[in-house]
Amino acid sequence: MRRRTLLAGAAGTLPLLAAPGLLRAQSTSRPVQLGLVSDMGGPFRDVGGPGQRVAAELAVQDFGGSVLGRQIVVRQADGQNRADISAQLAREWIDREGVDALADGAASSAGLAIQEVCRERKRVYLITGPATSDMTGARCSPYGMQFGYDTYALSHGTATALTKAGGDTWFFITADYAFGHALERDATNAVRANGGRVLGAVKAPLNTSDFSSFLIQARASGAKVVGLANAGTDLQNCVKQAAEFGLTRGGRVRMATLLVQIPDVVSLGHQTCEGMVFTDSFYWDMSDKARAFAARFQQRIPQHPPGLQHAGVYGATLHWLKAVQAAGSTDADAVVAAMKSTPMNDMYNENVRIREDGRAMHRMYLWQVKPASEAKSRFDFCRLVADIPPEEAWRPMSEGGCPLVRS
Repeated sequence: MRRRTLLAGAAGTLPLLAAPGLLRAQSTSRPVQLGLVSDMGGPFRDVGGPGQRVAAELAVQDFGGSVLGRQIVVRQADGQNRADISAQLAREWIDREGVDALADGAASSAGLAIQEVCRERKRVYLITGPATSDMTGARCSPYGMQFGYDTYALSHGTATALTKAGGDTWFFITADYAFGHALERDATNAVRANGGRVLGAVKAPLNTSDFSSFLIQARASGAKVVGLANAGTDLQNCVKQAAEFGLTRGGRVRMATLLVQIPDVVSLGHQTCEGMVFTDSFYWDMSDKARAFAARFQQRIPQHPPGLQHAGVYGATLHWLKAVQAAGSTDADAVVAAMKSTPMNDMYNENVRIREDGRAMHRMYLWQVKPASEAKSRFDFCRLVADIPPEEAWRPMSEGGCPLVRS
């Protein structure tokens, strides 16, 4: 019964194609297919969700709509942030539908499961939703490449800055699954490397609505910084309730939001987020090219500008298609070789290389949400605090434990 339910649910969402006229078929051959396993109704819907499909389709449009004389098709389905469902979708797409590459993945636990399916089936996996740095560490794959962000870069940018600024004692409220564990671990390492101490931590289940008991423990710890190792609506609920508790009133405690994305700021409201510091690889207003991409994205999703996951899937999809063209094939080994030997260039990446372990070496940036009174437009939220070069942003390849890395 469970299997029939799963397949019935998938069938309702599987072939989500681009808008009419977006794709241009040049032959009757089997299409080249990209499958997005996303969170369509859970805590990561706004930061990923339908926007991932929009971003992927914009990349397909910019590429020209076809490759090797074949139409390009984008599929999307809801993995529900569950490893078993996401892995089953990946298998069904590859085995029955002939999908050539997978992308997104939403929750890290789901992404790790998809990565194993892609390893077994020899399919490219464009990792744009899962954030755990284990994707390119001990759990790396010859077919997996991670774009946009990971827990190492997110935590080291923000935790290093706050610890150096005097926030030398920390308490973590952590999402109780692979992403949260990795984010707390990587942030803890950054805090300790800069002379700070972690006084305690508490684990909160995914989709927690009431953070009161966790916030009480954080306040009782006496820590100067409360690190939020969660994301999506879990992060939003935690930030809102911390404000209601007056946790940061008087400036004695700072909130370290280790993964904030622009749709989160929209949902929380500008005034709630004033002063918030976070690390990100993309901001919609960072350049003329980024603003042009955001304008196109918002024609389809006007509620908020694109965030780093949307930018990540755009760049990953475009780079994958260029590699398919260069390789003259959708064969995963040939395509991965082309992707790793050719730098990424798109609307926010310039000559970005993909390392042996699958990590795309983007620049990262430290942003601060400026006062709402300084906003010049509805979504004018951030000012740039620091530009973090790739060699400082990402974990050294020698420390990740990826078995693909030659010693």
